Amino acid sequence: MLGDRWGVSDDETRRRYPCDDFVPAPNLRAWRGVTVDAPPSAVWRWVAQIRLAPYSYDWIDNLGRRSPQRLVDLPEPVAGEAFTTAGGRRRGRILSAEPGHHLTGEIMGAVLSYVLVPDAGNTTRLLLKVVMRTNPVIALGGCLGDLVMARRQLLNLKRLAESGDGPAR
Repeated sequence: MLGDRWGVSDDETRRRYPCDDFVPAPNLRAWRGVTVDAPPSAVWRWVAQIRLAPYSYDWIDNLGRRSPQRLVDLPEPVAGEAFTTAGGRRRGRILSAEPGHHLTGEIMGAVLSYVLVPDAGNTTRLLLKVVMRTNPVIALGGCLGDLVMARRQLLNLKRLAESGDGPAR
Protein backbone atom coordinates (compact mmCIF):
# COMPACT_ATOMS: atom_id res chain seq x y z
CA MET A 1 0.00 0.00 0.00
CA LEU A 2 1.20 3.51 -0.76
CA GLY A 3 2.96 5.01 2.28
CA ASP A 4 3.00 1.80 4.29
CA ARG A 5 6.74 1.90 5.12
CA TRP A 6 9.12 4.49 6.44
CA GLY A 7 12.53 3.81 7.98
CA VAL A 8 12.12 0.04 8.31
CA SER A 9 13.86 -2.95 6.76
CA ASP A 10 12.14 -5.91 5.14
CA ASP A 11 13.06 -8.00 8.20
CA GLU A 12 11.37 -5.48 10.47
CA THR A 13 8.16 -5.71 8.44
CA ARG A 14 8.18 -9.51 8.65
CA ARG A 15 8.59 -9.71 12.44
CA ARG A 16 5.58 -10.25 14.68
CA TYR A 17 4.30 -7.23 16.62
CA PRO A 18 1.91 -7.27 19.61
CA CYS A 19 -0.75 -5.42 17.57
CA ASP A 20 -1.00 -8.46 15.29
CA ASP A 21 -2.78 -10.31 18.12
CA PHE A 22 -5.60 -7.74 18.26
CA VAL A 23 -6.61 -7.28 14.60
CA PRO A 24 -7.11 -10.43 12.56
CA ALA A 25 -6.69 -9.90 8.81
CA PRO A 26 -6.09 -6.12 8.79
CA ASN A 27 -6.26 -4.35 5.46
CA LEU A 28 -4.20 -1.42 6.74
CA ARG A 29 -0.68 -2.35 7.80
CA ALA A 30 1.94 0.34 8.22
CA TRP A 31 5.47 0.14 9.59
CA ARG A 32 7.64 3.03 10.78
CA GLY A 33 11.08 2.99 12.36
CA VAL A 34 13.95 5.13 13.54
CA THR A 35 17.32 4.48 15.13
CA VAL A 36 17.76 6.33 18.42
CA ASP A 37 21.23 7.02 19.78
CA ALA A 38 20.19 6.10 23.32
CA PRO A 39 19.65 2.86 25.23
CA PRO A 40 16.19 1.25 25.33
CA SER A 41 15.65 2.40 28.93
CA ALA A 42 15.95 6.06 27.85
CA VAL A 43 13.74 5.58 24.80
CA TRP A 44 11.10 3.70 26.81
CA ARG A 45 10.54 6.62 29.17
CA TRP A 46 9.55 8.80 26.22
CA VAL A 47 7.40 6.12 24.59
CA ALA A 48 5.56 5.62 27.90
CA GLN A 49 4.99 9.37 28.03
CA ILE A 50 2.80 9.18 24.90
CA ARG A 51 0.05 8.86 27.50
CA LEU A 52 0.47 12.61 28.15
CA ALA A 53 0.55 13.90 24.57
CA PRO A 54 0.83 12.74 20.96
CA TYR A 55 4.34 14.13 20.26
CA SER A 56 3.51 14.68 16.61
CA TYR A 57 2.42 17.98 15.06
CA ASP A 58 0.95 19.59 18.17
CA TRP A 59 -0.87 22.26 16.18
CA ILE A 60 -2.84 19.49 14.45
CA ASP A 61 -3.43 16.72 16.96
CA ASN A 62 -3.02 18.56 20.26
CA LEU A 63 -4.94 21.78 19.51
CA GLY A 64 -1.72 23.77 19.68
CA ARG A 65 -0.75 22.54 23.14
CA ARG A 66 2.92 21.62 23.20
CA SER A 67 3.77 18.03 24.08
CA PRO A 68 5.97 17.95 27.23
CA GLN A 69 9.64 18.42 26.39
CA ARG A 70 10.86 17.06 29.73
CA LEU A 71 10.23 13.70 31.29
CA VAL A 72 7.50 13.43 33.88
CA ASP A 73 7.77 10.80 36.59
CA LEU A 74 4.96 8.44 35.50
CA PRO A 75 4.07 4.95 36.68
CA GLU A 76 4.49 2.21 34.07
CA PRO A 77 1.60 1.97 31.59
CA VAL A 78 -1.11 -0.60 32.31
CA ALA A 79 -3.67 -2.21 29.99
CA GLY A 80 -7.00 -0.42 30.24
CA GLU A 81 -5.54 3.06 30.83
CA ALA A 82 -5.98 5.88 28.34
CA PHE A 83 -3.51 5.50 25.47
CA THR A 84 -2.81 9.19 24.91
CA THR A 85 -4.06 12.68 25.62
CA ALA A 86 -4.78 15.04 22.75
CA GLY A 87 -6.36 18.45 22.93
CA GLY A 88 -6.71 18.02 26.68
CA ARG A 89 -8.82 14.87 26.34
CA ARG A 90 -7.87 11.28 27.01
CA ARG A 91 -8.08 9.14 23.90
CA GLY A 92 -7.92 5.43 23.12
CA ARG A 93 -6.79 2.78 25.53
CA ILE A 94 -3.71 0.73 26.24
CA LEU A 95 -4.20 -2.89 25.19
CA SER A 96 -0.89 -4.29 26.44
CA ALA A 97 2.46 -3.10 27.67
CA GLU A 98 5.74 -4.72 28.55
CA PRO A 99 7.84 -1.97 30.13
CA GLY A 100 11.06 -1.40 28.26
CA HIS A 101 9.91 -3.52 25.32
CA HIS A 102 6.54 -2.49 23.86
CA LEU A 103 3.45 -0.34 24.25
CA THR A 104 0.34 -1.36 22.33
CA GLY A 105 -2.80 0.73 22.22
CA GLU A 106 -5.97 1.38 20.30
CA ILE A 107 -7.13 4.76 19.07
CA MET A 108 -9.79 5.63 16.48
CA GLY A 109 -10.12 1.99 15.39
CA ALA A 110 -6.41 1.53 14.73
CA VAL A 111 -4.11 -0.61 16.90
CA LEU A 112 -0.51 0.55 17.28
CA SER A 113 2.54 -1.19 18.73
CA TYR A 114 5.67 0.71 19.66
CA VAL A 115 8.49 -1.83 19.95
CA LEU A 116 12.00 -1.14 21.25
CA VAL A 117 14.80 -3.30 19.89
CA PRO A 118 18.34 -2.93 21.28
CA ASP A 119 20.68 -2.23 18.39
CA ALA A 120 24.45 -2.27 17.99
CA GLY A 121 26.32 -0.31 20.62
CA ASN A 122 24.11 1.81 22.81
CA THR A 123 21.37 2.49 20.27
CA THR A 124 17.75 1.42 19.97
CA ARG A 125 15.50 0.72 17.03
CA LEU A 126 12.14 2.30 17.80
CA LEU A 127 9.62 0.51 15.61
CA LEU A 128 5.94 1.28 15.15
CA LYS A 129 3.37 -0.89 13.46
CA VAL A 130 -0.21 0.23 12.85
CA VAL A 131 -2.98 -2.20 11.88
CA MET A 132 -6.67 -1.67 11.19
CA ARG A 133 -9.66 -3.26 9.51
CA THR A 134 -11.52 -0.71 7.43
CA ASN A 135 -12.61 -0.09 3.86
CA PRO A 136 -9.83 0.23 1.24
CA VAL A 137 -10.30 3.99 0.67
CA ILE A 138 -10.06 4.78 4.39
CA ALA A 139 -7.11 2.38 4.64
CA LEU A 140 -5.19 4.30 1.96
CA GLY A 141 -6.00 7.70 3.47
CA GLY A 142 -5.21 6.43 6.95
CA CYS A 143 -1.88 5.01 5.83
CA LEU A 144 -0.81 8.26 4.17
CA GLY A 145 -1.99 10.40 7.09
CA ASP A 146 -0.24 8.12 9.54
CA LEU A 147 2.97 8.36 7.53
CA VAL A 148 3.07 12.14 8.06
CA MET A 149 2.05 12.10 11.73
CA ALA A 150 3.97 8.98 12.86
CA ARG A 151 7.16 10.11 11.15
CA ARG A 152 7.04 13.40 13.06
CA GLN A 153 6.21 11.57 16.31
CA LEU A 154 9.10 9.11 16.01
CA LEU A 155 11.55 11.87 15.10
CA ASN A 156 10.39 13.91 18.11
CA LEU A 157 10.76 10.92 20.44
CA LYS A 158 14.23 10.28 18.98
CA ARG A 159 15.29 13.90 19.55
CA LEU A 160 13.99 13.90 23.11
CA ALA A 161 15.53 10.53 24.05
CA GLU A 162 18.89 11.57 22.59
CA SER A 163 18.83 14.90 24.47
CA GLY A 164 19.13 13.12 27.82
CA ASP A 165 16.62 15.43 29.53
CA GLY A 166 15.68 14.17 32.96
CA PRO A 167 12.38 14.34 34.82
CA ALA A 168 10.44 17.58 35.03
CA ARG A 169 10.75 19.34 38.31
